[in-house]
Amino acid sequence: MAQIKIYGLKSALGGHQREISDAIHAAVVESLAMPLEKRFHRFFALERDEFFFPADRSDNYLILEISLFEGRSVETKKQLIRALFDHLNGAGFAPHDVEITLFETPRASWGIRGQCGDELGLSYKVEI
Repeated sequence: MAQIKIYGLKSALGGHQREISDAIHAAVVESLAMPLEKRFHRFFALERDEFFFPADRSDNYLILEISLFEGRSVETKKQLIRALFDHLNGAGFAPHDVEITLFETPRASWGIRGQCGDELGLSYKVEI
């Protein structure tokens, strides 16, 4: 499981959500071996007076917060981060303008489709 929040300026996100989502999803599928149908993205388009960031970032500055089941290796997580930078760069968002935080939680801390996360039968592996 990977729930992804994408924060950015409304002017940068406007009309580009599908392209950004496609880039993020390609990185997640590639790095975490997630099934194609497992896309969980939420966009937070902020006005300039709601989103403060360093002066050395452009208006394309994005923050990604990714909640994951724990269990991936350090190398797998690094591979995901590198793939996100690469795919988002291809979508017009320079690596310097992207910040990523991974939040890992035990599967028992998730509730999904009426079940506890550690009781779900998954169609993919988490321990990679």
